[in-house]
Amino acid sequence: MKLGKWIGLLATIISLYILWQIREILLLLFTAVVLATAINQLVQQFQKLHIKRPWAIFISVSASFALFIVFLLLIVPPFVEQFQELVKLFPNGLTRIQDWLNTLEDRILGWYPDLPDINVLVQQIVQQVQPLANQLFRNNFNFLFLPISAILQLLLVLVLTLMLLVNPQPYRQGFIKLFPSFYRKRVDEILLLCESGLKNWTVGALIEMVFIAALSGIGLWILQVPLILAHAILAGVLNFIPNIGPTLSVVLPMAIALLDAPWKAGAVLILYLAIQNIESYWLTPTVMAHQVALLPAITLTAQIFFTSFFGFLGLLLAL
Repeated sequence: MKLGKWIGLLATIISLYILWQIREILLLLFTAVVLATAINQLVQQFQKLHIKRPWAIFISVSASFALFIVFLLLIVPPFVEQFQELVKLFPNGLTRIQDWLNTLEDRILGWYPDLPDINVLVQQIVQQVQPLANQLFRNNFNFLFLPISAILQLLLVLVLTLMLLVNPQPYRQGFIKLFPSFYRKRVDEILLLCESGLKNWTVGALIEMVFIAALSGIGLWILQVPLILAHAILAGVLNFIPNIGPTLSVVLPMAIALLDAPWKAGAVLILYLAIQNIESYWLTPTVMAHQVALLPAITLTAQIFFTSFFGFLGLLLAL
């Protein structure tokens, strides 16, 4: 291989190494680009109403920020209170499970007296699980309080998003100029397709989120589970994360339902499974068929891949 090719290979390796070292900054920049692209769709709708772009940006950003604040006010305070109560009552729940297992064991031994005594094994399992579970709950509770670095990263993303919204064309043209001149036209076409795809997927995702939130709210109201509105909104928002989000959304309502009545926890699980089956086999094919096609296996693989490399933010941006 000639010297020029060796130099090119070395430059490529060094470039990849530098990109890997600054991957977190690049991920924040990409987050700002995605947010700016999504909000820009709303800005363009306001511009069609003959509202000047600065005012359209102000209205769009203000509306998005207001929705975020409302979401926090509806979700965080009641869940913090219920979570604290759940941490206090969790050992009692383990004790109740142990009593139930003891009762079940007595009945089984009454039917089959030759079976070995499993009470000692149950007690050992409970003794090992209880401190681990308590520690897990406390760690998750501490996770609710964002560290300073996360707040600074959030502020950086918001500032970059506003900068990109105000005048996106120079940034777009600058990105296109990074490519060879013979390929710039193709890059511009790809960016247009990406923007269209993101717009269509956002519309479809919003429709699904509203549908999931409505069905969850109705089902939880029938079951008389506390914090109906908060659970319904959380289920809709977490549906933004395919595959993993619906699984996360059922944990808190099941835990809180368990505090009220044990049978309600099982009913909540069945309710969410039914809703997700309706969403998977009817709503998604109906809605997304007119918006954008996402292959399930590739979607799940992308989520696992980007979560491994970039953490929770990578999971949100995997699609």
